Amino acid sequence: MSSDRFQLYDLRVTVVEIRGRSVCGLSVGDWFEVRESSRLVLPPDRHFCIYALASVLPLLPAKQRELSENDWLSSDSLVACPDPEEQLIMKIERLAPVELRKGDLT
Repeated sequence: MSSDRFQLYDLRVTVVEIRGRSVCGLSVGDWFEVRESSRLVLPPDRHFCIYALASVLPLLPAKQRELSENDWLSSDSLVACPDPEEQLIMKIERLAPVELRKGDLT
């Protein structure tokens, strides 16, 4: 890789459990992906709750990068939505690494 190139992982965030009632209309199996550093992708004709999204967003940049095996983020991948009625649990999974150019992003 040249000095301008680096790798990030594409990510998929999937609803894996709803312990309460689905207030926002999501179901187990619903997902979104983050591709090429910052592109949010949803399946056609689907939605994702902005409050569930807000709870997972701060973790995504770290999960896109290589982490030390001792870093808690390398082993923890579950995130809870802040709505206590819903108790929606999401899982962050790494997909393929993608090579990017710094000059294309900043």
